[in-house]
Amino acid sequence: MAETIYFNGISHDAMKEFLDSKTNQYNRETFIEKDPVSIPHRFRRKQDIEIAGFLTATIAWGRRDLILTAADDLMKRMNDAPWSWIMDADDQMMEGLSSFYYRTFNGTDALHFVKSLKRLYSLYDSMEDLLIDDYRQGEGVRSALARLRAFFFDTDYPARSSRHLADVNAGSAAKRLNMFLRWMIRDDNRGVDFGIWKGFSKRDLMIPLDLHTGNSARKLGLLNRRTNDWKAVEELTTVLRSFDPDDPVRYDYALFSLGVNEKF
Repeated sequence: MAETIYFNGISHDAMKEFLDSKTNQYNRETFIEKDPVSIPHRFRRKQDIEIAGFLTATIAWGRRDLILTAADDLMKRMNDAPWSWIMDADDQMMEGLSSFYYRTFNGTDALHFVKSLKRLYSLYDSMEDLLIDDYRQGEGVRSALARLRAFFFDTDYPARSSRHLADVNAGSAAKRLNMFLRWMIRDDNRGVDFGIWKGFSKRDLMIPLDLHTGNSARKLGLLNRRTNDWKAVEELTTVLRSFDPDDPVRYDYALFSLGVNEKF
C-alpha cells in the first residue's frame, strides 16, 4: 500500500481537492479583465497575439493596473496592429517607441525588442517556429527559453536590455517568460490561455514563479526552497505534476490568486 503524502498536515488527496477548487474558481474568463493577458486577448492573428503577449509579459511586474496602462500605450504606438506595424516600420516609425518607458524598461529597450521581433518574423512565420526545435531536441521549455534569449542577443544590443529577458541558463525563475508560454501553449477551453502553439505540450510547462505564487506554495507546504529561482520552479512544478501530470501549470491560477486576491 502506497504511503500517504502530506503537505503541512494535509493529505495529497485533500490538497489536490483544494487546489482544484481554487483553480476552477479563478481559471475563467472573468480573470482576463484585470490581468495582463487581457492585452493579447484584443487580437485574433497568431502573430499579433504572440507579439502583444510577449511584450506585455516582458513588462509584467509591479501593479497590474500600471502594467495594463503601459502595455496599452505600447500597443497604441504600434497602431493596435503589432505584427503589421513591426513588419512595415522603418527607423523613423520606430523612433515613436523611443519615449516609451515602464519602470526600468525604457525606449532603448523597446526599440531593441521590436527590432529583434522584426528580424524574427522576417525569418520565421511564428515565434513558435523559432523555438520548437530546441523544445523538442533539448530540455523542453527550458531549452526553448534559452533559445529565445540567445536570438534576442546574438547581434549588437544595448547592454541594459539584456536584463529584461530572463536567463534560465543562469538560474533565473523566468516568471514572465513561463507566464507567456502558459498563455501560448495551454488550451483548456476556459477562455484565458490561448493554446495557439500546437507543437508544444502543456505537460511540459513550468510554473510561473513569482512572489505571490511562491509564498502561497510555501505556506501550503508545496515548496521548500526559499529562493525563487529555476531550482524552485523545478521543485514546485514536480509537486504540481503529482496532482495533474497532464496540466500541472493550471494550478498557477490557484497559487497566484490565493496570494493576490485572498491575501493568503
